[in-house]
Amino acid sequence: MKISEVIDAILKYHPDLGKDYNGCDNYKSGDPSVECTGIVTALTPNIAVIRKAIELNANLIVTHEPTFYTSADGPGWFEDFPNTVYEDKKELLDRYGIVVWRDHDHMHFHDPDCIFTGVLKYLGWLDRAETDRDTGSFAHFLVETEPMKLKDLCGLLIDRIGLNGAKYIGDPESMVSKIALVGHLFPGPYKRKDGTPGEYSVQVIKTLEEWADVIIPGEIIDWTVLSYIRDAKELGRNKSMISIGHFNWEELGMRYMQEWLQELIGKETKVTYVPSGDMYQYISKEGETRCS
Repeated sequence: MKISEVIDAILKYHPDLGKDYNGCDNYKSGDPSVECTGIVTALTPNIAVIRKAIELNANLIVTHEPTFYTSADGPGWFEDFPNTVYEDKKELLDRYGIVVWRDHDHMHFHDPDCIFTGVLKYLGWLDRAETDRDTGSFAHFLVETEPMKLKDLCGLLIDRIGLNGAKYIGDPESMVSKIALVGHLFPGPYKRKDGTPGEYSVQVIKTLEEWADVIIPGEIIDWTVLSYIRDAKELGRNKSMISIGHFNWEELGMRYMQEWLQELIGKETKVTYVPSGDMYQYISKEGETRCS
């Protein structure tokens, strides 16, 4: 099976985004006309993932996030200054004939969303989740669990995703059971379904006021929702936030991809999920490295 045939199968599995689609889902390196010797699914093709692909004799990496450090995510480096890290990474990919193809937009346009199906599945919440879509660019995934301490919820995320730690706002001894997985807490307006203007961060605050004990956001800024949560805590209200980072937030979606892609292409070519790994380390106030 050629690499291009694997990608064709993925695109047929996903919804068609139209002939005029010109987004980030494309090849970032390599020759897709060659035979596929193995496939790695990974959230991002960092150096450790590439080295693991080489060890597995896999010449296709399907990634969800960018390869070469820009939001535009072209198949190269297009700035007017040299990037030696890019050059070394590209040389490594080329030396071993590794093709990188990105599956981002198609994943999120899939119904249900392929990334968050995996996140909810491997956190054990798939059959508990409801979706609130009238929230602008990002849906809320609402999950009600058995009551647990906030610090134990942090521990659950650390264990099931494979984190080095978790950053939180709230009382670690507080009991939580209503969890909202919310999108990136960027400022900016959007249009509600009824056409009226809104702001995503305000919708997250509404969710906290009306239902949630704790939010797990994709990415954070401090001056909207997080300031609200800190003030709520200082006023004695049971509101909290766990920040695990964008990449960690979506990691389990690529574990899920390994399952459906292997089923899609059959057993002849092996598909392996390789965790990109938590990029963050933690140091306590005492200066000691703390990994959990």
